[in-house]
Amino acid sequence: MDKRKGGFQLGLQTLSLVVGFMTWSIISPLMPYISQDIKIPASQLSIILAIPAILGSILRVPFGYLTNIIGAKWVFFCSFIILLFPIFFLAQAKSPGMLMLSGFFLGVGGAIFSVGVTSIPKYFPKEKVGLANGIYGMGNIGTAVSSFLAPPIAGIIGWQTTVRMYLIFIALFAILMFIFGDNKETKVKVPLVAQTKILAKNPKLYYTSLWYFITFGSFVAFGLFLPNFLVNHFGIDKVDAGIRSGIFIALATFLRPIGGMLGDKLNAVKVLIIDFIAMIIGAVILGISSHIVLFTIGCLLISICAGIGNGLIFKLVPSYFSKEAGTANGIVSMMGGLGGFFPPIVITYVSSITGTSHLAFILLAIFAIIAVITMFLVNKKDAKTIN
Repeated sequence: MDKRKGGFQLGLQTLSLVVGFMTWSIISPLMPYISQDIKIPASQLSIILAIPAILGSILRVPFGYLTNIIGAKWVFFCSFIILLFPIFFLAQAKSPGMLMLSGFFLGVGGAIFSVGVTSIPKYFPKEKVGLANGIYGMGNIGTAVSSFLAPPIAGIIGWQTTVRMYLIFIALFAILMFIFGDNKETKVKVPLVAQTKILAKNPKLYYTSLWYFITFGSFVAFGLFLPNFLVNHFGIDKVDAGIRSGIFIALATFLRPIGGMLGDKLNAVKVLIIDFIAMIIGAVILGISSHIVLFTIGCLLISICAGIGNGLIFKLVPSYFSKEAGTANGIVSMMGGLGGFFPPIVITYVSSITGTSHLAFILLAIFAIIAVITMFLVNKKDAKTIN
């Protein structure tokens, strides 16, 4: 293995993921500004915020598979070319329907996550895969970049011009990937149907999908709903809400490599059990209090656990699946993306019925409890296999 090539490709693909996630998440931090120009019914608001997660989730399976067939270079390059169109269209949006259509195709920016987690392990030994994938996963910081920078920039030059600025970054990284992407990346050509049949028989695929549905789903969902939620429920300034949301995203992102490192050195499933127990506590805190201080504590705890959990799970996936890694990465990461789609809608629905969002956070705790039970089952089975 060429360590220099591996390090360079890790850096290039991580930065590409930053740009992809910046683009994928652009609507949410700008929504307080967009909603001033476009009249959006409350029933449609949560759908607009959540809709980028649909394509961003579904495409992760074919993107992971294609990465093994044609290489990360071309999947990234084609994705960036495609993203130029919904960004341009979003800047022209005049109605909720246009926002939904733009947001749907912005999902390509979230789908590229499965490209790197499939490609990067090819460049590193097994004992370094957790750390490498954790570093690549830090590309999620793109969501925080949009949360931190988009609102204040929009306050100065307007949200439409802010969106158009993204065209520059997308075009730049399309060029960089075309020039510096690895043409000689190892290809793995196993028929998709054959891979699917093998994976369908492995219960660990379902378990890891559930776990990532919760950890990455929490990361995406909180990033999507926090800016508007903080403004509407706590009366926080739009820029301040963006900064608070950015802190949540940044904390989870920077802790992802820590999760990968812990998975490299310790029993990843046992660490994940502890991580999820802490997440349950955070969800319960959010479910029983409306005070901004306790809400902040609960959010930070969820952020820490989501970040570490994301890193741990993508240490486990390459170790559980070998030749089917591309498709498995795609399926697991798809479930994570879908995990970000449902919570904003659930929160809106629960709030409209009960007058509060508390029950929605309790549902997160219940899902996490179910996940912990499955982790005990996996750990018990793995122990028997070793013995």
